[in-house]
Amino acid sequence: MTTEHRTLTIHGHVQGVFFRQSVRQQARQLGLHGYAHNNPNGTVSIEAEGPAEALAALESWCRLGGPPAARVDQVDVVAGAVQGYTTFEVRH
Repeated sequence: MTTEHRTLTIHGHVQGVFFRQSVRQQARQLGLHGYAHNNPNGTVSIEAEGPAEALAALESWCRLGGPPAARVDQVDVVAGAVQGYTTFEVRH
């Protein structure tokens, strides 16, 4: 199983709606490692590592809108170098 890295930037109404906590729950269920954090411009960034199928599932979950109170307008995805994260956390 090959580990891959993705950076996702989530645009829309995604702060103050438990988006990062919901991402952490989804990522842990998918066996992914990394973190989610709020950006000053109102987006949420996600750094995630794991198998391609699990990363695709997380991206799909984000595109479908995430938690009930969120509104996702756009998801930007960039592949990157594996960083070696060992957990998935919410960063403040």
